[in-house]
Amino acid sequence: MRTNSFKAWFLGIRPNSFCGAALPVIVAAAFAWADSCFHWVVTLLCLLFALFAQTVTNLINEYCDFHNGMDKPENLSPDRMYARGFITPRAMKIGILVSALGACGVGMGLLFYGGWALILIGLACLLAAYLYTAGPFPLAYHGLGDIAVVLFFGIVPTCTTYYIQSGCCPPDVICAAVACGLIVDTMLMLNNFRDRDEDRTNGKRSIVVLLGAAVGKWGYLFLGVAAVSLCALMLLWGRTWGGILPLLYLIPFLHTWRRIVRIDKGPELDLCFASTARNIVIFGILLTTGILLGA
Repeated sequence: MRTNSFKAWFLGIRPNSFCGAALPVIVAAAFAWADSCFHWVVTLLCLLFALFAQTVTNLINEYCDFHNGMDKPENLSPDRMYARGFITPRAMKIGILVSALGACGVGMGLLFYGGWALILIGLACLLAAYLYTAGPFPLAYHGLGDIAVVLFFGIVPTCTTYYIQSGCCPPDVICAAVACGLIVDTMLMLNNFRDRDEDRTNGKRSIVVLLGAAVGKWGYLFLGVAAVSLCALMLLWGRTWGGILPLLYLIPFLHTWRRIVRIDKGPELDLCFASTARNIVIFGILLTTGILLGA
């Protein structure tokens, strides 16, 4: 593979993580459609912002993990293009800057629909992308990564996308927003469970390192079950299918969880990442379909 090639960048931005970034925006758009306030331009801009923010997060994460000694030759995953030398330091810095500017450009377009207050939300998202693995107190290195994911890949994008289109944020949307954040966090929980030994050795104190491997196993299960339970609360607001259909997510989710518990350690856990990403997509389809059926 050539250095700084299209293939290197494609793998480096980790497109498999985009399903988690898109999930909250799509769910919010479904709510807006069901409530007759859907605006396709707003939805598109919010989706683009989410994808740019995810790209910034991924690139900063890889850059900082490498320079903080987290990415070592013996434990590199195939998508670690920077750590493997397929993306140069200068190119990586340019990529981070371009992605951040792309997010800012899209955010400027949203100001026409949501007002100047969106500047604070956009800056908070980009700041969180930086502080996740950079700065004097990296969130991911101090057991706060899961909170950041639930907040900025669940609550903030879902509520913001819906609010711009409707001018309000009702409790059923908030329940769905938290549920989306919990579902996306299953990917981080699995990552921390897989890397627990390396993280402990390198001084990265993820929640799994701080509280033990059992938290990784049972935490993964809790996240999925809690998300589905929050969706069930939508029955209280008459979102019948939105509360029922996500229950089907538990079928593939529990299968993946049992596989994680059985494997426990080793490279075979990498296969569970593909299953977890697939499950995130399944959850999104089920929840979105359920919301739309109640339109």
